[in-house]
Amino acid sequence: MNISSFESEFNKIMRRDYFTSHVKPIREQAFNNFLEKGLPNKNWEDWRHTDLKPIKEIDFRLSEISDAPAHELDITEFGLDDVHTIVIYNGHYQENISSVPSGVRLISLADYGDQNAWKIREPNDSPFDLLNTAFMDSGFCLTIDKGIQIESPVRILYISSTEKNIMVSPRMYIDLGESSSITFIEQYEGNCNEYFLNGSLIVELKENSRMSHFRIQNNSVDTVNIGNIHVQQDSASHYTFNQFACGSRLGRLNLLADLNGKGAECFINGLTLTNNIQHIDNHIVTSHNAPFCTSSQYFRSVLQDRSSGVFNGRTIVSEGAEKTDSKQSNKNLLLSKGALMNSNPQLEIYADDVKCSHGSTTGALDQDALFYIRSRGLDIVSAKSLLIRAFVSEMIEPIHHENIKSYIISKFDAWLNENTVQ
Repeated sequence: MNISSFESEFNKIMRRDYFTSHVKPIREQAFNNFLEKGLPNKNWEDWRHTDLKPIKEIDFRLSEISDAPAHELDITEFGLDDVHTIVIYNGHYQENISSVPSGVRLISLADYGDQNAWKIREPNDSPFDLLNTAFMDSGFCLTIDKGIQIESPVRILYISSTEKNIMVSPRMYIDLGESSSITFIEQYEGNCNEYFLNGSLIVELKENSRMSHFRIQNNSVDTVNIGNIHVQQDSASHYTFNQFACGSRLGRLNLLADLNGKGAECFINGLTLTNNIQHIDNHIVTSHNAPFCTSSQYFRSVLQDRSSGVFNGRTIVSEGAEKTDSKQSNKNLLLSKGALMNSNPQLEIYADDVKCSHGSTTGALDQDALFYIRSRGLDIVSAKSLLIRAFVSEMIEPIHHENIKSYIISKFDAWLNENTVQ
């Protein structure tokens, strides 16, 4: 998608904008800033291992009313029982099959923008945050008031199903009041061809609040999925993130977490499965801006065929953030000679009296372990499957929500059955 195509689509959204007039200048400023920066290329340090050709080679267009479903959707095929679901289909909210539990206030993005125009400004000056602000077309704010504990998980289900080259730009806000809690699921599904989703999620956790966040990326392999997540944590707040990614031709997660209050905890985990020519890039930055905070980044990837991946994890310990406890670990399993993984865990420490560690390993299946298992009577495919399952299980087993765990296991099993080779 070249710049002139972006400009053409931007003019369309400005003509039909459903926000009030004070949001339009924010859109315009974001788009002008995007034009100045342009799309990232391999000369940018944080993008040097990721080729944006799947975006550049296709002229995507905005989603139209005609792209909404013609009949009521059946979402049972997307699993996850006993959750409240907000359904977005090709960028269009499906109110008739959406619900939120008691205690959660759901505010449309348009109403939220009218009430909080200053918050609509892009949370970061990265090109894809700017692009999201310029083109944001759907989304909500979920607000949980002080002291409210939401027992039932809340899921936002993004479904893409079309033969056309659609671009959608959802914007979500989650505001947790003091001592509140929620389990939140982002789930991306669909069988479309050449679909570009560029979403932004802004999370604010007040003192003593807790959020368990799952991101399931199961798009078709012709999809581009860019996820921009920004987390702000107050004192003694707790944020846990788990991503399971096996879909998309090109996937990029930009997750920035700021631990701004004393004793905040932030645990970021990810499991990626790729094959064919898929490329999944995880870019994580955790900033310790207060003392006595704890964080971890644990990511694992299994790569097959000519697929590739990136883990670029950074932990920043600011001046004055004493008693920081931070860990990073990235482990990657290459199932073919053509698979490629780039791993770059980083620490930036500007404070004394901290405990920080990081490590990375990338390699093929252990041949000695394979030989031992086969000597016990298993064939080569079963032996490989057993080792891959053991490698992956350390990321899945800690998940406490059984329905989510079962769904992820079912997707992993399907992937493993298709990708374990002789």
